[in-house]
Amino acid sequence: MIAGDADANRMRVIGLIPARSGSKRVPNKNVRRLGEHPLLAYTIAAAQASEVFDRVVVSTEDEATAEIARHYGAEVPFLRPAELAADSSTDIDWIEQFLAVLVKQGECPEAYSILRPTSPFRLPSTIHRAWNAFRAADGVDSLRAVEPVKQHPGKMWVVRGQRLLPLLPFGPPEQPWHSSPTQSLPQVYVQNASLEISWTRLALEQRSIAGETILPFVTDEWEGFDINDPEDFERAERIVAAGTVEIPEINVNAYDLAN
Repeated sequence: MIAGDADANRMRVIGLIPARSGSKRVPNKNVRRLGEHPLLAYTIAAAQASEVFDRVVVSTEDEATAEIARHYGAEVPFLRPAELAADSSTDIDWIEQFLAVLVKQGECPEAYSILRPTSPFRLPSTIHRAWNAFRAADGVDSLRAVEPVKQHPGKMWVVRGQRLLPLLPFGPPEQPWHSSPTQSLPQVYVQNASLEISWTRLALEQRSIAGETILPFVTDEWEGFDINDPEDFERAERIVAAGTVEIPEINVNAYDLAN
């Protein structure tokens, strides 16, 4: 936990890292080597070094992934049921199940953060900054990482039959958004996979991760970079090889993925 902060010391918070094994676009993505280590290792290292969490836990249905997670110092107290690790499984499915087990064990935290392995450039300082913002905000249910969109939805369209219709039909008829300078349109943000923080009670009592009142956390530069496809992974490999972007420091011998 954050040293010297009495409020933080009274509050239990857990870092949850989802790492199922069934990625289709990038096979074995979460344990694929990036630089010297499996992708998963960078999120574990960032969570540990942030000094925010009482526990850093990986949720996976795969024993091989669990072994790698433990090698880098994360906990894997049990494997996720396979039915909660399918392509169609939602976050609330595995989070609700995970927290319910902790409740039975008498170890349930007051808050948790979802930290996806696909954001390798999320730093310990990123997590620390987000946690401080969440604790300082009054009346919020959750925090979600976002970044400004690169393509404004006011310029987007849907096709209905042989007709093109604006996705967001806003603005006066004489100056609709799709015909306005992008600089004149309201700033729009898109969520990224860097992190989420929420109160545990929302998942257990309302079956919700976000709740109704969500605090925005705007990520800087590469903090919100997310690996979704082979091109993303190749880009991350080039960045790590060039050393042009800071990445979480790992002080553990590299796991031998050949085994």
